Amino acid sequence: MNKINLLLTAILISTLSFSQDITNNKFGKGLYNVVAKDSSYTMKFAIRMQSLYVGEWNVNDSTGIGAGNSQFLVRRARLKFGGFAYSPRLKYKVELGLTNRDISGASSHTKGAPRVILDAVIKWNFYKNFTLWAGQTKLPGNRERVISSANLQFVDRSKLNSNFNIDRDMGAQLRHHFKLGGNFIVREMISVSQGEGRNVTDPNLGGYQYTGRVEVLPFGKFASKGDYVGSAVKREDKPKLALGGTYDLHDRAVKTKSNQGSYMENDAGFFETDIITVFGDMMFKYKGLSLMAEYAVRTADKDSVMNIDGTKTGQVVAVGTGMNFQAGYMLKNNWEFAGRYTLTDWDMDVTGKEAQTQYTFGISKFLAGHKLKVQTDITYSTTENNPDDELIYRLQFDIHF
Repeated sequence: MNKINLLLTAILISTLSFSQDITNNKFGKGLYNVVAKDSSYTMKFAIRMQSLYVGEWNVNDSTGIGAGNSQFLVRRARLKFGGFAYSPRLKYKVELGLTNRDISGASSHTKGAPRVILDAVIKWNFYKNFTLWAGQTKLPGNRERVISSANLQFVDRSKLNSNFNIDRDMGAQLRHHFKLGGNFIVREMISVSQGEGRNVTDPNLGGYQYTGRVEVLPFGKFASKGDYVGSAVKREDKPKLALGGTYDLHDRAVKTKSNQGSYMENDAGFFETDIITVFGDMMFKYKGLSLMAEYAVRTADKDSVMNIDGTKTGQVVAVGTGMNFQAGYMLKNNWEFAGRYTLTDWDMDVTGKEAQTQYTFGISKFLAGHKLKVQTDITYSTTENNPDDELIYRLQFDIHF
Protein backbone atom coordinates (compact mmCIF):
# COMPACT_ATOMS: atom_id res chain seq x y z
CA MET A 1 0.00 0.00 0.00
CA ASN A 2 2.94 2.37 0.58
CA LYS A 3 3.84 2.06 -3.10
CA ILE A 4 0.28 2.92 -4.09
CA ASN A 5 0.27 5.98 -1.81
CA LEU A 6 3.56 7.17 -3.30
CA LEU A 7 2.15 6.67 -6.79
CA LEU A 8 -0.98 8.68 -6.02
CA THR A 9 1.09 11.46 -4.44
CA ALA A 10 3.30 11.68 -7.51
CA ILE A 11 0.25 11.82 -9.78
CA LEU A 12 -1.34 14.55 -7.64
CA ILE A 13 1.83 16.65 -7.76
CA SER A 14 2.06 16.20 -11.51
CA THR A 15 -1.59 17.19 -11.92
CA LEU A 16 -1.15 20.35 -9.85
CA SER A 17 1.95 21.33 -11.83
CA PHE A 18 -0.17 21.31 -14.98
CA SER A 19 -3.15 23.02 -13.38
CA GLN A 20 -3.05 25.89 -15.87
CA ASP A 21 -3.78 23.45 -18.68
CA ILE A 22 -6.82 21.87 -17.02
CA THR A 23 -9.17 24.77 -17.71
CA ASN A 24 -8.38 24.59 -21.43
CA ASN A 25 -9.79 21.08 -21.80
CA LYS A 26 -13.38 20.07 -22.37
CA PHE A 27 -15.21 17.67 -20.07
CA GLY A 28 -14.47 14.07 -21.00
CA LYS A 29 -11.27 14.91 -22.88
CA GLY A 30 -8.86 14.34 -19.98
CA LEU A 31 -7.68 16.45 -17.07
CA TYR A 32 -4.68 17.70 -18.98
CA ASN A 33 -2.99 17.12 -22.30
CA VAL A 34 0.73 17.79 -22.44
CA VAL A 35 2.59 18.40 -25.70
CA ALA A 36 6.39 18.68 -25.69
CA LYS A 37 7.82 21.95 -26.98
CA ASP A 38 9.52 20.11 -29.83
CA SER A 39 6.45 17.87 -30.38
CA SER A 40 8.51 14.79 -29.54
CA TYR A 41 5.86 13.37 -27.19
CA THR A 42 2.36 13.90 -25.83
CA MET A 43 0.59 12.71 -22.68
CA LYS A 44 -3.08 12.83 -21.78
CA PHE A 45 -4.14 12.05 -18.23
CA ALA A 46 -7.71 11.15 -17.27
CA ILE A 47 -9.57 9.65 -14.32
CA ARG A 48 -12.88 7.84 -14.10
CA MET A 49 -15.01 6.21 -11.43
CA GLN A 50 -18.18 4.20 -11.06
CA SER A 51 -20.30 4.17 -7.88
CA LEU A 52 -22.60 1.17 -7.65
CA TYR A 53 -25.55 -0.09 -5.59
CA VAL A 54 -26.53 -3.77 -5.83
CA GLY A 55 -29.53 -5.53 -4.29
CA GLU A 56 -30.10 -9.29 -4.62
CA TRP A 57 -33.09 -11.41 -3.60
CA ASN A 58 -33.86 -15.11 -3.70
CA VAL A 59 -37.05 -16.01 -5.61
CA ASN A 60 -38.89 -19.29 -5.03
CA ASP A 61 -42.06 -20.47 -6.82
CA SER A 62 -43.56 -21.53 -3.49
CA THR A 63 -42.48 -18.79 -1.09
CA GLY A 64 -42.07 -15.85 -3.49
CA ILE A 65 -39.36 -13.22 -2.98
CA GLY A 66 -37.28 -14.04 0.05
CA ALA A 67 -34.77 -12.14 2.16
CA GLY A 68 -32.09 -10.31 0.24
CA ASN A 69 -28.85 -8.47 0.69
CA SER A 70 -27.43 -5.24 -0.69
CA GLN A 71 -24.24 -3.24 -0.86
CA PHE A 72 -22.79 0.09 -1.96
CA LEU A 73 -19.32 0.12 -3.47
CA VAL A 74 -16.95 1.95 -5.75
CA ARG A 75 -17.03 -0.50 -8.64
CA ARG A 76 -14.15 1.06 -10.56
CA ALA A 77 -11.72 3.94 -10.00
CA ARG A 78 -9.02 4.24 -12.62
CA LEU A 79 -6.19 6.46 -13.84
CA LYS A 80 -5.48 6.57 -17.58
CA PHE A 81 -2.42 7.85 -19.42
CA GLY A 82 -1.84 7.86 -23.15
CA GLY A 83 -0.21 9.64 -26.06
CA PHE A 84 2.74 9.16 -28.38
CA ALA A 85 6.51 9.08 -27.87
CA TYR A 86 9.07 10.26 -30.41
CA SER A 87 6.62 9.87 -33.31
CA PRO A 88 2.81 9.81 -33.71
CA ARG A 89 3.32 6.31 -35.10
CA LEU A 90 4.51 5.10 -31.68
CA LYS A 91 1.66 5.31 -29.17
CA TYR A 92 1.36 4.10 -25.60
CA LYS A 93 -1.36 3.48 -23.04
CA VAL A 94 -1.20 2.95 -19.28
CA GLU A 95 -4.27 2.28 -17.14
CA LEU A 96 -4.20 1.70 -13.39
CA GLY A 97 -7.00 0.27 -11.24
CA LEU A 98 -7.34 1.38 -7.63
CA THR A 99 -10.44 -0.32 -6.19
CA ASN A 100 -10.50 -3.69 -4.44
CA ARG A 101 -12.45 -5.12 -7.37
CA ASP A 102 -9.74 -3.91 -9.77
CA ILE A 103 -6.77 -5.26 -7.86
CA SER A 104 -8.27 -8.45 -6.39
CA GLY A 105 -7.37 -11.94 -7.59
CA ALA A 106 -3.73 -12.01 -6.50
CA SER A 107 -2.18 -15.45 -6.06
CA SER A 108 1.17 -16.86 -5.05
CA HIS A 109 2.27 -16.21 -8.65
CA THR A 110 1.85 -12.46 -8.26
CA LYS A 111 4.04 -12.43 -5.11
CA GLY A 112 1.09 -11.15 -3.07
CA ALA A 113 1.34 -7.71 -4.70
CA PRO A 114 -1.82 -5.74 -5.60
CA ARG A 115 -2.68 -6.09 -9.29
CA VAL A 116 -2.72 -2.35 -9.93
CA ILE A 117 -1.68 -2.39 -13.61
CA LEU A 118 -4.49 -3.04 -16.07
CA ASP A 119 -2.84 -1.86 -19.29
CA ALA A 120 0.77 -1.03 -20.06
CA VAL A 121 1.18 -1.32 -23.81
CA ILE A 122 3.10 0.24 -26.70
CA LYS A 123 1.50 0.42 -30.18
CA TRP A 124 3.96 0.85 -33.05
CA ASN A 125 2.57 1.52 -36.53
CA PHE A 126 5.80 0.37 -38.17
CA TYR A 127 4.64 -0.08 -41.78
CA LYS A 128 1.54 1.11 -43.65
CA ASN A 129 -1.50 -0.57 -42.01
CA PHE A 130 0.56 -2.88 -39.78
CA THR A 131 0.72 -2.11 -36.05
CA LEU A 132 2.65 -4.06 -33.42
CA TRP A 133 1.39 -4.03 -29.83
CA ALA A 134 3.70 -5.08 -27.00
CA GLY A 135 3.02 -5.24 -23.27
CA GLN A 136 0.01 -6.04 -21.13
CA THR A 137 -3.46 -5.33 -22.51
CA LYS A 138 -6.71 -7.01 -23.55
CA LEU A 139 -6.39 -9.91 -25.95
CA PRO A 140 -8.44 -9.72 -29.19
CA GLY A 141 -11.24 -11.81 -27.73
CA ASN A 142 -14.99 -11.35 -27.52
CA ARG A 143 -16.41 -7.94 -28.40
CA GLU A 144 -18.12 -7.37 -25.04
CA ARG A 145 -14.81 -7.77 -23.19
CA VAL A 146 -12.87 -5.47 -25.49
CA ILE A 147 -15.53 -2.76 -25.05
CA SER A 148 -14.29 -0.56 -22.21
CA SER A 149 -16.16 -0.84 -18.93
CA ALA A 150 -16.73 2.91 -19.31
CA ASN A 151 -18.71 2.33 -22.54
CA LEU A 152 -21.06 -0.51 -21.60
CA GLN A 153 -24.75 -0.55 -22.46
CA PHE A 154 -25.67 -2.05 -19.09
CA VAL A 155 -24.27 -1.59 -15.61
CA ASP A 156 -21.82 -4.43 -16.24
CA ARG A 157 -20.98 -7.17 -18.71
CA SER A 158 -22.98 -10.37 -19.17
CA LYS A 159 -22.41 -13.83 -17.71
CA LEU A 160 -21.05 -14.96 -21.07
CA ASN A 161 -18.16 -12.59 -20.58
CA SER A 162 -17.43 -13.48 -16.96
CA ASN A 163 -17.46 -17.20 -17.78
CA PHE A 164 -15.66 -17.32 -21.15
CA ASN A 165 -13.61 -14.17 -21.77
CA ILE A 166 -9.83 -14.36 -22.23
CA ASP A 167 -9.26 -10.92 -20.67
CA ARG A 168 -5.82 -9.30 -20.41
CA ASP A 169 -2.40 -10.90 -20.76
CA MET A 170 1.24 -10.04 -21.41
CA GLY A 171 2.70 -10.55 -24.87
CA ALA A 172 2.65 -9.17 -28.40
CA GLN A 173 -0.09 -8.55 -30.96
CA LEU A 174 0.14 -7.81 -34.68
CA ARG A 175 -2.78 -5.92 -36.19
CA HIS A 176 -3.58 -5.04 -39.79
CA HIS A 177 -6.51 -3.72 -41.79
CA PHE A 178 -7.39 -3.20 -45.44
CA LYS A 179 -10.30 -2.24 -47.67
CA LEU A 180 -12.16 -4.28 -50.25
CA GLY A 181 -13.76 -1.83 -52.63
CA GLY A 182 -15.18 1.43 -51.31
CA ASN A 183 -16.20 0.99 -47.68
CA PHE A 184 -15.74 -2.75 -46.97
CA ILE A 185 -13.13 -3.00 -44.19
CA VAL A 186 -11.31 -6.13 -43.01
CA ARG A 187 -9.23 -6.26 -39.81
CA GLU A 188 -6.88 -9.08 -38.82
CA MET A 189 -5.27 -9.56 -35.41
CA ILE A 190 -2.92 -12.24 -34.10
CA SER A 191 -1.52 -12.48 -30.59
CA VAL A 192 1.08 -14.52 -28.71
CA SER A 193 0.83 -14.12 -24.95
CA GLN A 194 2.07 -15.66 -21.74
CA GLY A 195 -1.26 -17.33 -20.98
CA GLU A 196 -1.65 -16.70 -17.26
CA GLY A 197 -3.47 -13.38 -17.10
CA ARG A 198 -2.21 -10.02 -15.94
CA ASN A 199 0.54 -9.06 -13.50
CA VAL A 200 2.05 -12.53 -13.07
CA THR A 201 5.63 -12.22 -11.83
CA ASP A 202 6.72 -15.89 -11.74
CA PRO A 203 8.24 -17.75 -14.71
CA ASN A 204 5.64 -19.01 -17.15
CA LEU A 205 3.77 -22.20 -16.36
CA GLY A 206 2.53 -24.47 -19.13
CA GLY A 207 2.63 -23.11 -22.67
CA TYR A 208 1.82 -19.89 -24.45
CA GLN A 209 -1.56 -18.64 -25.64
CA TYR A 210 -2.21 -18.03 -29.36
CA THR A 211 -5.13 -15.86 -30.46
CA GLY A 212 -6.39 -14.90 -33.90
CA ARG A 213 -9.30 -12.60 -34.74
CA VAL A 214 -10.88 -11.37 -37.97
CA GLU A 215 -13.44 -8.57 -38.27
CA VAL A 216 -15.39 -7.31 -41.27
CA LEU A 217 -17.24 -4.01 -41.55
CA PRO A 218 -19.20 -4.25 -44.82
CA PHE A 219 -20.65 -0.73 -44.60
CA GLY A 220 -17.54 1.10 -43.41
CA LYS A 221 -16.39 2.49 -40.09
CA PHE A 222 -18.72 3.37 -37.23
CA ALA A 223 -18.75 6.93 -35.92
CA SER A 224 -16.24 7.41 -33.06
CA LYS A 225 -15.29 3.68 -33.09
CA GLY A 226 -18.90 2.82 -32.26
CA ASP A 227 -18.41 -0.88 -33.07
CA TYR A 228 -16.70 -1.04 -29.66
CA VAL A 229 -19.10 1.26 -27.80
CA GLY A 230 -22.34 0.11 -26.22
CA SER A 231 -25.55 2.04 -27.01
CA ALA A 232 -26.21 4.36 -29.94
CA VAL A 233 -24.64 7.44 -28.37
CA LYS A 234 -23.45 8.47 -31.85
CA ARG A 235 -26.52 8.01 -34.03
CA GLU A 236 -25.49 6.49 -37.34
CA ASP A 237 -27.09 8.15 -40.39
CA LYS A 238 -26.66 4.91 -42.34
CA PRO A 239 -26.79 1.27 -41.13
CA LYS A 240 -23.43 0.04 -39.82
CA LEU A 241 -22.51 -3.59 -39.18
CA ALA A 242 -19.46 -5.28 -37.67
CA LEU A 243 -18.91 -9.06 -37.64
CA GLY A 244 -16.08 -10.71 -35.70
CA GLY A 245 -14.67 -14.14 -34.97
CA THR A 246 -11.90 -15.24 -32.57
CA TYR A 247 -10.02 -18.53 -32.24
CA ASP A 248 -7.88 -18.96 -29.12
CA LEU A 249 -5.56 -21.90 -28.44
CA HIS A 250 -3.98 -22.09 -25.01
CA ASP A 251 -1.17 -24.62 -25.16
CA ARG A 252 -0.85 -26.61 -21.91
CA ALA A 253 -3.06 -24.29 -19.90
CA VAL A 254 -2.85 -24.56 -16.11
CA LYS A 255 -6.05 -22.66 -15.25
CA THR A 256 -9.67 -23.83 -15.39
CA LYS A 257 -10.74 -21.04 -17.76
CA SER A 258 -7.74 -20.80 -20.09
CA ASN A 259 -5.82 -17.80 -18.68
CA GLN A 260 -8.59 -17.15 -16.15
CA GLY A 261 -10.07 -19.16 -13.28
CA SER A 262 -8.18 -21.10 -10.64
CA TYR A 263 -4.90 -22.98 -11.04
CA MET A 264 -5.29 -26.72 -11.69
CA GLU A 265 -3.09 -28.70 -9.29
CA ASN A 266 -2.48 -32.40 -8.76
CA ASP A 267 -0.05 -34.58 -6.81
CA ALA A 268 2.75 -33.79 -9.29
CA GLY A 269 2.32 -30.00 -9.27
CA PHE A 270 0.31 -28.29 -12.01
CA PHE A 271 -2.03 -30.10 -14.35
CA GLU A 272 -1.72 -29.08 -18.02
CA THR A 273 -4.18 -29.37 -20.88
CA ASP A 274 -4.82 -27.65 -24.21
CA ILE A 275 -7.86 -25.36 -24.08
CA ILE A 276 -9.62 -23.91 -27.12
CA THR A 277 -12.00 -20.94 -26.91
CA VAL A 278 -13.98 -19.71 -29.91
CA PHE A 279 -16.06 -16.52 -30.16
CA GLY A 280 -18.44 -15.15 -32.78
CA ASP A 281 -19.99 -11.69 -32.40
CA MET A 282 -21.70 -8.81 -34.17
CA MET A 283 -22.61 -5.17 -33.63
CA PHE A 284 -25.28 -3.30 -35.61
CA LYS A 285 -26.27 0.36 -35.28
CA TYR A 286 -28.65 2.63 -37.12
CA LYS A 287 -29.95 5.94 -35.75
CA GLY A 288 -31.09 5.22 -32.16
CA LEU A 289 -31.06 1.42 -32.54
CA SER A 290 -28.18 -0.79 -31.39
CA LEU A 291 -27.91 -4.60 -31.50
CA MET A 292 -25.13 -6.83 -30.22
CA ALA A 293 -24.85 -10.62 -30.18
CA GLU A 294 -22.13 -13.04 -29.05
CA TYR A 295 -21.55 -16.78 -28.98
CA ALA A 296 -18.77 -18.57 -27.09
CA VAL A 297 -17.59 -22.17 -26.79
CA ARG A 298 -14.76 -23.64 -24.72
CA THR A 299 -13.36 -27.16 -25.10
CA ALA A 300 -10.34 -28.93 -23.59
CA ASP A 301 -8.13 -31.82 -24.63
CA LYS A 302 -8.43 -33.20 -21.07
CA ASP A 303 -11.34 -31.65 -19.20
CA SER A 304 -10.83 -33.31 -15.78
CA VAL A 305 -7.80 -32.75 -13.57
CA MET A 306 -6.08 -36.06 -12.75
CA ASN A 307 -3.28 -37.23 -10.54
CA ILE A 308 -0.35 -39.26 -11.87
CA ASP A 309 -2.15 -42.54 -11.15
CA GLY A 310 -5.19 -41.46 -13.16
CA THR A 311 -7.50 -40.62 -10.26
CA LYS A 312 -9.52 -37.42 -10.58
CA THR A 313 -8.91 -34.56 -8.16
CA GLY A 314 -12.41 -33.10 -8.57
CA GLN A 315 -11.24 -29.98 -10.43
CA VAL A 316 -12.47 -29.58 -14.00
CA VAL A 317 -12.06 -27.23 -16.93
CA ALA A 318 -15.08 -24.93 -17.32
CA VAL A 319 -16.16 -26.31 -20.71
CA GLY A 320 -19.45 -25.37 -22.34
CA THR A 321 -21.13 -22.74 -24.48
CA GLY A 322 -22.66 -19.35 -23.96
CA MET A 323 -24.71 -16.86 -25.91
CA ASN A 324 -25.69 -13.26 -25.32
CA PHE A 325 -28.12 -11.02 -27.21
CA GLN A 326 -28.83 -7.41 -26.35
CA ALA A 327 -30.66 -4.52 -27.98
CA GLY A 328 -31.30 -0.92 -27.07
CA TYR A 329 -33.01 2.16 -28.41
CA MET A 330 -31.77 5.67 -27.68
CA LEU A 331 -34.43 8.37 -27.58
CA LYS A 332 -33.63 11.86 -28.81
CA ASN A 333 -33.49 13.12 -25.20
CA ASN A 334 -30.66 10.58 -24.55
CA TRP A 335 -32.72 8.17 -22.47
CA GLU A 336 -32.07 4.59 -23.53
CA PHE A 337 -34.13 1.45 -22.95
CA ALA A 338 -32.34 -1.88 -23.43
CA GLY A 339 -32.88 -5.60 -22.98
CA ARG A 340 -30.47 -8.54 -22.72
CA TYR A 341 -30.79 -12.33 -22.88
CA THR A 342 -27.87 -14.49 -21.71
CA LEU A 343 -27.56 -18.28 -21.65
CA THR A 344 -24.66 -20.21 -20.11
CA ASP A 345 -24.89 -23.89 -21.09
CA TRP A 346 -22.21 -25.85 -19.27
CA ASP A 347 -21.17 -29.38 -20.23
CA MET A 348 -23.13 -31.12 -17.48
CA ASP A 349 -21.20 -34.38 -17.74
CA VAL A 350 -17.93 -32.57 -16.96
CA THR A 351 -18.79 -29.60 -14.77
CA GLY A 352 -21.90 -30.87 -13.00
CA LYS A 353 -23.42 -27.41 -13.50
CA GLU A 354 -26.91 -26.75 -14.82
CA ALA A 355 -27.61 -24.25 -17.59
CA GLN A 356 -28.25 -20.70 -16.39
CA THR A 357 -30.44 -18.11 -18.12
CA GLN A 358 -30.60 -14.39 -17.35
CA TYR A 359 -33.06 -11.73 -18.55
CA THR A 360 -32.01 -8.12 -18.03
CA PHE A 361 -33.87 -4.85 -18.61
CA GLY A 362 -31.99 -1.57 -18.33
CA ILE A 363 -32.64 2.16 -18.43
CA SER A 364 -29.85 4.70 -18.89
CA LYS A 365 -29.65 8.48 -18.98
CA PHE A 366 -26.66 9.85 -20.88
CA LEU A 367 -25.82 13.37 -19.73
CA ALA A 368 -22.59 13.63 -21.73
CA GLY A 369 -22.45 10.37 -23.64
CA HIS A 370 -20.60 7.64 -21.74
CA LYS A 371 -18.50 10.26 -19.98
CA LEU A 372 -21.33 11.16 -17.59
CA LYS A 373 -24.28 8.83 -17.19
CA VAL A 374 -26.64 7.08 -14.78
CA GLN A 375 -27.52 3.46 -15.48
CA THR A 376 -29.88 1.05 -13.79
CA ASP A 377 -30.95 -2.48 -14.63
CA ILE A 378 -32.85 -5.41 -13.19
CA THR A 379 -31.99 -9.05 -13.89
CA TYR A 380 -33.99 -12.24 -13.40
CA SER A 381 -31.69 -15.25 -13.20
CA THR A 382 -32.87 -18.84 -13.37
CA THR A 383 -30.95 -22.14 -13.26
CA GLU A 384 -32.28 -25.33 -14.81
CA ASN A 385 -33.72 -27.85 -12.29
CA ASN A 386 -33.18 -25.40 -9.43
CA PRO A 387 -36.32 -24.22 -7.59
CA ASP A 388 -34.61 -21.01 -6.46
CA ASP A 389 -34.21 -18.12 -8.88
CA GLU A 390 -32.50 -14.78 -8.28
CA LEU A 391 -33.56 -11.16 -8.71
CA ILE A 392 -30.79 -8.56 -9.04
CA TYR A 393 -31.18 -4.78 -9.10
CA ARG A 394 -28.29 -2.40 -9.85
CA LEU A 395 -27.89 1.36 -9.98
CA GLN A 396 -24.65 2.98 -11.13
CA PHE A 397 -23.28 6.50 -11.60
CA ASP A 398 -20.38 6.88 -14.02
CA ILE A 399 -18.12 9.90 -14.54
CA HIS A 400 -15.08 10.09 -16.80
CA PHE A 401 -12.98 13.25 -17.00
